[in-house]
Formats: sequence, structure tokens, C-alpha cells
Amino acid sequence: MGWKRRGQNTASNTGWTSKEKSPRGSREAARIDDRQRWVLRPNSADVQKSKQVDRRGMMVRQSNIGSSLESKELVVFDILRDSKCTECGKELGKGDFLFMEGKHPVCLSCADFDHLIYLSRGDAALTRRAKKYSALSAIVVRFSRSRGRYERQGILVEEAALERAEQECLADAQPRARRRERDEVRRAEDDRKLAAHIAEAILKLFPGCPPGEARVIAAHTALRGSGRVGRTSAARGLETEALTAAVIAAIRHRHTRYDELLMGGYSRTDARDSIHEAVDRVIERWRHPPVSP
Repeated sequence: MGWKRRGQNTASNTGWTSKEKSPRGSREAARIDDRQRWVLRPNSADVQKSKQVDRRGMMVRQSNIGSSLESKELVVFDILRDSKCTECGKELGKGDFLFMEGKHPVCLSCADFDHLIYLSRGDAALTRRAKKYSALSAIVVRFSRSRGRYERQGILVEEAALERAEQECLADAQPRARRRERDEVRRAEDDRKLAAHIAEAILKLFPGCPPGEARVIAAHTALRGSGRVGRTSAARGLETEALTAAVIAAIRHRHTRYDELLMGGYSRTDARDSIHEAVDRVIERWRHPPVSP
């Protein structure tokens, strides 16, 4: 079901920490603290007055880890390199989970999270229901070197909450599957209409562009989940700048030596400088309707 007890974690390529350790634990604490500016820190004066940790200090703003949720949640880090719990001294290795209390890394046992079950991402309904029924929960994030940010990997929830969520998901699995199928059909039709509108707008801006090529450009730039310009609000609004950017990108790849130069070791900037005149010529030609024979 994509979940396991925390003590049985075997994940690979997980979050990261520092190689070196200080008397207060590894530099993991400082590095996470520096990188995670969205982590709210507990008031040091309050910590001095009480041994109890203000858990609000580790709640994050969801918008900073790729989620649209506005709520705040406890965060556990899926680490990449070795660290050490500052409470019990337990060594934490790659793939272990680490919780930050202020600036100090602690293991899940010392954080009182060791009774929670890890549910990996992938099943939105199961995740949503398990979190709903769990009195205590935390999101698990891992640092992505390629994207330069922390990304959600799953959640920690109570076992009873997960079991209840699983039962509910099994009970309505077929209706949800049918709803997903309907949604897929609807999204496909929406994507087809979007591509058709973009192609039509491209031909208005560039009447000399072959209609077949305009359709190819529109389908490519409007591909769902691609992150391309066709998925932006500007392109959906058929704004000239966004559509022109999509056309120029297509011209680079389809009508110049741009790809060949990149394969030959040119930097992207140098390759674009080398072919910009060729791009301009195609753009200028497409701005005018084709001359009738």
C-alpha cells in the first residue's frame, strides 16, 4: 500500500545532510535552517522557560514546497547524508528521517513520532483520508539537488488512521476509478480545444506559418504537465508575447542548427546567438501571408 513503519525505512536517494558534525550535532541543522527560510523557528525565550518544544516552529508554508494548500504542517526531513540526534546521540544515516527542533536535529523517537507510519506519495485519496483521521501527522520532504528545493515525499500518520483510510478507499475504489476516467476524457477534450485555439491564434499572428506546423507547435507547447509556455495563463489568454515565444522555440529546433550546436558542445547562449539571424528570417517570412502563385 506504499507505507511502512519508520524503523523499516529503506528509501534511497533521499534528502541530504552535512558530512561534518559539531558538538551540537551535525551541520545538517544549520544547512536545513539556512535553506529552509520558510521554516518558522520557535521563540528562544520560550524554549528557555520550558522544556517543551513549540512544534509550531517546524510548520511550513505549503506554497513553498509545490503545494497549493494554505495550511501549515509539521515537517520531517528525508536525509541524504549522515547526521546525529542531539537528544539521544543516535546516528542517522542516509534514508533516515530527521525532525528539527529549533536548530537541532532529532530522531523520530525523541520527536515522539516513532509510532507514526510512513505513507509515500502517489495515492491522493488515501493520503487525504489518512491525514484527515490522524490526530498527529507530518509531511516528509526531501531536498532535490536538480531543482534546488525541498519536495514532498509522503506523510507520517497514525496506523489506525491509515487503516481506516484504506478501508474507505477500498469501499469506493470503483466509483473513484470511473470518476478518474471521466476526468481524463474531459481533460483530453480541454487540451484538444486549447491546442486548437492556440493554433488559430498562431496563424493570426503568423499567417505565413504552414497550418500543419502551427498545429504541431500548439500541440507541443500546450502539452499537459510539460511546464511549457502553452500551459501558462498568458498562453491560455492567447497573449501575443507568449505565443511568439512558443513559435520562436519551435523555429529554433525545427528550422535551424540549434540542436546540432548543442550536441556539439555549444552553451545554450552561444547556440542561440549563432542562430538568431536564421530565426529572425523565418519569423519575418511567417509574419506575411503566403504569396499566391
